[in-house]
Amino acid sequence: MLGNTHETVNTVSQLIQLAVAPVFLLAGVAGLLNVFTGRLSRIIDKLEKIDNYVANQKTPEAVEKAEEKLSERRRFLTMRMQNTNYAIFFCTTTGLLIALVIVTMFLSSLFDFKDSIFIATLFIIAMISFIMSLLLFLREIYYTTSFIKSKKATLKKEL
Repeated sequence: MLGNTHETVNTVSQLIQLAVAPVFLLAGVAGLLNVFTGRLSRIIDKLEKIDNYVANQKTPEAVEKAEEKLSERRRFLTMRMQNTNYAIFFCTTTGLLIALVIVTMFLSSLFDFKDSIFIATLFIIAMISFIMSLLLFLREIYYTTSFIKSKKATLKKEL
């Protein structure tokens, strides 16, 4: 009986060791989600600023002129917001799948469920989801830098 308890402790200890890498990955995903939500917050703030500016115009003509002037910027910010939302979706999906990998590892040990293909499949899907979120983040950075470059080019023409 004492030997069996020792084996159980060793098994749980090995499971915890195996789960450490996915847990670190979860921490990285959480950090990335923090970056994404920060960017989304700034985009939403900019959209609200535009909407407030338009709403504070005194005459209908001024409102129309402001809407016309800022409509392209608003469309651009909306596109960035949608892109960032997708990045958040895929990053959150990654976290969920990694958590499922960890739970499945422990359950497979407890219930003698030895389907490593299922665990590997979950992990592969998690990594594909993570890659998607990173690609969307790269696209978001491209959108932002392309806007800044076009803004600088416009300023140079005006000078």
